[in-house]
Amino acid sequence: MAHPLNAHETQSLLAGTVYNVPPAASIANPTGLEVAGAASPSAPPALLGRDNVSAHRPPTKDDLVAFADDPENPRNWPATFRWAIVFLLAFMAFTVTFTCISIVPFASHIVDELEGRTGRSDSDGSGVGTASVLLVTIWELGEAAGPLAIAPLSETATWGRAKVLTAASALFALTTAMATVASSTTLFIAARGLTGVAVATNVLNPAILGDMFPPDQRGAAMSLVQLTPLLGGAIGPAIGGALADTLGWRSVLWLSTGLGVMCNLLVWTTFPETYAPAILRARRLRQRRARDGPHGPQTKQATATTIPASPSSSSLSSANGSRADDASPLGRPSPIVTSPSSSSLKHIRDAALRPAVLLIDSFVLASLALYGAVIFSYFYVMSVSLPDILENRYRLSSAATGSSFLVFSTGALVSVCICNRCLDPAYRYLTRTRGRISPEDGVTRIGRPEFKLPLTTSCGLLVPLSIAAYGWSAELVLPLPCLLLAEGMLGATMTLTFIPLAAYVVDAFGLYAASAMTGIIVTRCLCGTFLPLTVAPLVAAFGYGWGFTVLASICLVVTPVPFAVYLYGEKWRQLSKYTRDA
Repeated sequence: MAHPLNAHETQSLLAGTVYNVPPAASIANPTGLEVAGAASPSAPPALLGRDNVSAHRPPTKDDLVAFADDPENPRNWPATFRWAIVFLLAFMAFTVTFTCISIVPFASHIVDELEGRTGRSDSDGSGVGTASVLLVTIWELGEAAGPLAIAPLSETATWGRAKVLTAASALFALTTAMATVASSTTLFIAARGLTGVAVATNVLNPAILGDMFPPDQRGAAMSLVQLTPLLGGAIGPAIGGALADTLGWRSVLWLSTGLGVMCNLLVWTTFPETYAPAILRARRLRQRRARDGPHGPQTKQATATTIPASPSSSSLSSANGSRADDASPLGRPSPIVTSPSSSSLKHIRDAALRPAVLLIDSFVLASLALYGAVIFSYFYVMSVSLPDILENRYRLSSAATGSSFLVFSTGALVSVCICNRCLDPAYRYLTRTRGRISPEDGVTRIGRPEFKLPLTTSCGLLVPLSIAAYGWSAELVLPLPCLLLAEGMLGATMTLTFIPLAAYVVDAFGLYAASAMTGIIVTRCLCGTFLPLTVAPLVAAFGYGWGFTVLASICLVVTPVPFAVYLYGEKWRQLSKYTRDA
């Protein structure tokens, strides 16, 4: 069944493209065929239909309708194939989380072996070693840097999703192997940071799902892709703790390396391109080769690439001033026409700046990025403090400590099931009852991205309560089930926050979803890197009870954000030309 593009997605597809159109005077046209638009170099080329070989005529509504019904449109692929891709993305997300979290129970032992000292020696008596914390959280610093290149490149027709995902997965396997053979803490931390740089699933998975599924069908796929990292976070510490106790910690990383190699091979051999401009560019090149033959002219003009416009520094300045000249009729960024002589470095620079531009231009994205960053950081706060609590206060072994992470993932699994059952139905219900009337027929109701947020708002107050309960359970050394219950609540409430938030960003930003997710991920990773470093001094100064109460208070400050976005997000989105018509 064909899934037509809505007005927001159609305009995003049109406006999100940079056209390398040569000046009229420089078009050699050696084939003698008519080159439409040569007399008007500012006219953007069409988004080609299956039978369209004209590369430069302006796009029409018929072109977009044809692409919506096109078999190459990822939304029209067979359901079984699309879900096979979803399972591949889920397996990659599992591998990433497994590799990241599996060393948590014995991070201090790695420092001890590599440097001959314990991770507690620099913790001021808090029991939480700063060296071992950095060993874990440096991954997040890498994840903050990687998406700045991964997301913009994935939104170019030259690279698209497939090439970026293949290259990133190969780098991930290589850097994991580097960490495995590291001979010092410095080399280990550097390798782990590079592995974080290579993580592409966080930013690309939501965007790829947006390529393949319409808004009212993304919830189930999004839930599955979010479920497997939770399984990795649960199984990783359990397997890691057991292997480290028997075969040594390097065996855990060799297992992670094998999983990374398997992911790379699967992506390389089975993953198709899902980004519409990249699909259309590949088709145009095939049509040119078929038309010109194997020995036909191969000029830059004949292979001009179609790549999405990146909101650059120039568009940033215009975002704060008049938008009348640089916005399309529907409020999206206008097509930008460049010649083949345009600097590739300039495009790379603009692409790298795109997430920052979106963050600055969109108040909604900046607010949700701040909220998501604070909430996410508590996962690492829990991860770096739980081993010390269980080993020193409850006298558990490394293997038992690793198994305790299953409780966090169990709570998260419950939330995934809730999202799977409720996210799409809630969106459809709110669309029927509160959606705006379509101007085309005056009857159909159109949903809003804000309809994805009720689950996030419903658990807003539970997150800080879970954090405080976790800290006081450790402080008072309450029965172990009390501590594990607080851990499970934290897993459940954090997941109910992130799945709807990711779905909201995909709906609100369309083809810019990868860059928008990058803005969220970068802020999230920076906060996840440095906020856990405050655990040691807080626990040393106030103990676990009041120390975690301080952390819960920080969370409480940002709790109103999703409520405000749900109530006023539609109005705030009109302030940004990248979300104005979502």
